[in-house]
Amino acid sequence: MTFAKKALILGTLAALGTGATASAQNTLNGAGATFPAPFYQRAFADLASKGVQVNYQSVGSGAGVRQFVAGTVDFGATDEPIKASEAAKVKRGVVQFPAVGGTIAVAFNKADCKGLKLSQKQVADIFLGSITSWDQLKCGKGKLTVAHRSDGSGTTFAFTSSLSAFSPAWKGKVGAGKSVNWPVGVGGKGNEGVSGILQNTPGSIGYINQAFVRGNIKAAAIQNKDGNFVLPNLKSGAAALNNIVLDGNLAGEDFNPAGAGSYPISTLTWI
Repeated sequence: MTFAKKALILGTLAALGTGATASAQNTLNGAGATFPAPFYQRAFADLASKGVQVNYQSVGSGAGVRQFVAGTVDFGATDEPIKASEAAKVKRGVVQFPAVGGTIAVAFNKADCKGLKLSQKQVADIFLGSITSWDQLKCGKGKLTVAHRSDGSGTTFAFTSSLSAFSPAWKGKVGAGKSVNWPVGVGGKGNEGVSGILQNTPGSIGYINQAFVRGNIKAAAIQNKDGNFVLPNLKSGAAALNNIVLDGNLAGEDFNPAGAGSYPISTLTWI
């Protein structure tokens, strides 16, 4: 089985359980990314049956790294690898590893829009505010409402990094980061907050972890580097993540991966 598929399915959370047992510690406290939170919550529930209690606060990658650096949690979770400048502040030392991977869906709530397909340029133009109506996408009618993250977010870092790879206009006007100056849209805290906006706002579109695509929220098929329109799922995410080469610090990213079946907005997330 490839590394990417292992990351998508299993993660490496057993390492946390081993560390806790070795230090005779019954409880671990962590905080960070909302992107992998559904997976972590289930995995940590399984660890509880083995006598290890893990308390995880889904507060966003930026807050998770800050809490880890400050020493208020045992581990931080982030969708962007920890920076050398941040790691240098941690006197107790830092070990990071990619725990799980997944896809970031361009998700929407539009009952009369079936099978939405978006080019990379269209995705960037939506978040630049150049596309303002569903008529322009030829998928229903009416005003288009953009939803984005309001907090410092590794999901935002990965998403805006992909937009920068997709569009010179986005790269020049907005760029990539955990927080950016959004040209348009309504902000929500965490993947949960953006998902809530989408659920409650017909005609809205935003970006969320694939795990939050449910109910009246649907995912668009995005055109990849090879020209194919691909939906976010396990297979397309694994195809994309297999293109990522990790460095000596187990960090690595590819924000527009090649491959006929690759979903173009895919990311690893680290502990």
